[in-house]
Amino acid sequence: MSDITVKDSNGTVLEEGDSVTLTKDLKVKGTSETLKRGTLVKNIRLTSRPGEIECNTKKVKGLVLKSEFVKKA
Repeated sequence: MSDITVKDSNGTVLEEGDSVTLTKDLKVKGTSETLKRGTLVKNIRLTSRPGEIECNTKKVKGLVLKSEFVKKA
């Protein structure tokens, strides 16, 4: 996975364990939850798919987000 670079909405390179902030409200499929803009997500994990990150929030565990909707905190 070291050859894949994942960038946030501002073009900053993201790495394992970084903290990110959501840049828009996101509805979570399969639940009635909506993650609000400005929510801080800590300890992200990079996936083998470019442009996607895995994370946990207080409300939703095992969440996969597109990197275009986050910025590095």
